[in-house]
Amino acid sequence: MPETFGKRQRKDVKARKAAAAEERRLARAQRRRDREAGLLEPGPPVATPEEIEESLGIAPLATEE
Repeated sequence: MPETFGKRQRKDVKARKAAAAEERRLARAQRRRDREAGLLEPGPPVATPEEIEESLGIAPLATEE
C-alpha cells in the first residue's frame, strides 16, 4: 500500500516531512551562527578522503614503506 493512501496517512506523511524540514532549518541556522562566530569555515563542509571511505564502508589501504 502506498504511503499516501488515505487521509490519515497523508496527514502523517505531511507531519513527518514538516518535522524533517524544521530540523534541517534549525541545523542551517546553527551552522550560519557558527560560521559568523568563526567556529566553522565559510562554505559547504568538505570531507577528507578518509571520511568518505569510512562513510562508504571501504577499508583503508595499507601502505608499505
